[in-house]
Formats: sequence, C-alpha cells, structure tokens
Amino acid sequence: MIEKYSEIVGEAEIDALFRIAEKLKDLSILHVNSTKAGGGVAEILNRMVPLMKELGLNVDWKVIRGDNEFFKVTKSFHNSLQNGVGSLPENAFKTYEKWQEVNAGEIPLDYDIVMIHDPQPLGLIDFKKKGNWIWRCHIDISNPYLPVWNFLKEKVSKYDAMIVSAPVFARDDVETPQFVIPPSIDPLSVKNKPIPPVTVRRVLYKYGIDLDKPLIVQISRFDYAKDPIGAIRAFKIAKRHVDMQFAYVGSPATDDPEGEEVYKKVVKEAEGEKDVKLLMLPPYSDLEINAFQTGASVVLQKSIKEGFGLTVSEAMWKRKVVIGGRTGGIPLQIIHNMTGYLVDSVEGAAHYIVHTIRNPKVAEEIGKNAREHVRNNFVITRHMREYLMVMAHVTKRGNP
Repeated sequence: MIEKYSEIVGEAEIDALFRIAEKLKDLSILHVNSTKAGGGVAEILNRMVPLMKELGLNVDWKVIRGDNEFFKVTKSFHNSLQNGVGSLPENAFKTYEKWQEVNAGEIPLDYDIVMIHDPQPLGLIDFKKKGNWIWRCHIDISNPYLPVWNFLKEKVSKYDAMIVSAPVFARDDVETPQFVIPPSIDPLSVKNKPIPPVTVRRVLYKYGIDLDKPLIVQISRFDYAKDPIGAIRAFKIAKRHVDMQFAYVGSPATDDPEGEEVYKKVVKEAEGEKDVKLLMLPPYSDLEINAFQTGASVVLQKSIKEGFGLTVSEAMWKRKVVIGGRTGGIPLQIIHNMTGYLVDSVEGAAHYIVHTIRNPKVAEEIGKNAREHVRNNFVITRHMREYLMVMAHVTKRGNP
C-alpha cells in the first residue's frame, strides 16, 4: 500500500520513510487519544497507524474512556485553551485527574515511545512507567485561559517533546522541546481519492441536493469554533445575488458533549430556509463526505478558531476553492488569492462565495494551485516522516 504513495509524492519521500523507520524498528510505539471516530485526530490515526505498521514499526493505538462529566470538563478545557476565557464545570480539575488515574489503570503505558494526542489524555504522563513521551497538541494554544493552561503546563513539562501544528501555537513558557508539524490528509483514502461523477450525483440526490444549482458546503462538527451560524448567515447574504443552496455536513463525536446544543442553535438559524440542508452523518461516512466536497461549487470553512482544519486540505486536494476563516492552521493551507480565500467576517465569506461562482476561470486556476499546495505540504507521508524524526530525536536514534 505504501508504495502507491510514490506516484503522488515521489520515490525519494518513500525511501526516506523506510530509512527513518529502520532506526525505530526495535522500539514499541503507542498513540493515545480520546475518540476512535469523529474529528481529525481519529481520522489521521486511522490512516497513519496501519501505514506505520507497514513500515515495520511495532505501533499500537489506544483510546481513553470517560463519562459525560469528564468529557464536559475536557470540552471546557478545549474551549478555554482556544478562546482565552474559561467557564469550567465544578471540580473540573478533580474530575480530570480521576479519569487519568482510571485510564492509567486500564491502558498499558510501558511502551518505548508514547505519543499523547491533545489535552484529554495529557495527564497520563503522571503514571509514566518507562520510555520517551511526546505530547501532540492539535489545537490552538496561542492565547489560552491561564488557570487551565497552568494546570496542564505542569504536565507538559514532564514530556520529552511537544508538537504543535503551526508556529504561532508554540509556547515560550515551557522548556519542553517543541516541534512544528502540520497535520495532513491521505489522498488514497475513500474520503480523498477520485470518485465517478455518477457516484457524486447519486449521493447528493440521496440527501435532497438540487443537482442543477450551485452548492456551497461546509464539512464540520457542530461546534462554536467552526462558526456554523456564521456560515449560514454568509450563505443567506450570498443568495441574494446568486441562486444557490447550502449543505452543512457534520457528524457526532463521543468526546464532544456540546455538539447537540450547537446543533439546536444551528437548526434555529436555518429555520425557514428551504435551500439549507443540515446533515448529521454517522462516523466513517467518508464516501458521502467525498461526494459533497467533489460536488461543491465552493467549500466553506468559516472557523473562528481552528487547530488546522483537515477539511480545508481535503477540498483543496479536490481542486475546490475554499473560503476559510483567518485563524489557526487555516492560513498555512490557504494563501489568499492563490490557493483560496481567507476571510475575517460573514460579509467577507459571502463576497467570495459570489465572486467564485461568477468567475469560474479564476476558480479553476485557484483550484489547480490548491491541489499542488496540498501535494507539496499536507500529504500523510510528510506528516508521518516528521513524526518518526521526532521519535528518533527523543530516543537519540537520530536528529530531526
């Protein structure tokens, strides 16, 4: 399977992967995160872990568990780290610590390399048995709510390395060595490989999409950070100028108890708009997501906070014009006017929706640039190589 990537990234990249993996072959590696499905972290691990095994690595993936109270706490951590303000449930830190201990008793932590993803399982470091530990932070921590950050920072300081997705997320108040590694997409996955036009039409028809009308799409969780209400408002403004339709396509995640509350508010915002479709697809609806992105005239990612936003690269890979919020990791992917459009407001998003639909030649050129930008920077082989280089560094098997 891994050889197939050489057609996309070249033989040299595949060679580099095998050479760096050779240095780590006798070590055991564990990834830990908070959900098996839903969201970019689970999606990357679902693709990356089998590829790492194919490189000959001894790698496992474990998911922590918790009750609703725990995930309310970790969602409040997530929001407060990204927004700089906090509203924590009662006894939040105590609940967090309790579930770290529970999970430490259930997950074997005696691996040579442990990579912990995001804040939810970060506290497992307190139960470290051996090996080198790496904290992989996928969210924006550039302006955190200090009570939460200071609580977590003590744990971060016990790690051998920390990885963030963008330079702006790096912290100058921790001594743990930091690395910048943007996430990636898998161009050979069901979600990203080319699918026949007839499949695209069939899927869109199934979900009530008018095949003769321009389609605006946002693929995101129902999460305030993704600004679903702003996305609908941008569509409403744009529709005054061009007849079009909008599909907001989300899916549930077990570690996000806030999703239902956001969904209800979005339903209210869309009330009475016959050209707005709100869809909650089950996890692993990869073919459907592919069809919506492929069939879209414009893809929105109107986030107001974003760690990276894999859906941006996914759509760019399909040569789509993506209009993204100027936040977090989105500007790494969208170079304004070259590989897409960056916006700071609802009105800005509406303007570029109309502009894209009215200027198909410009859209085609931007789509072409977008795909090349993804090929050069955001494909899973590069991502995996950089992870292995950090692992080699912390285990003193090589320098990054």
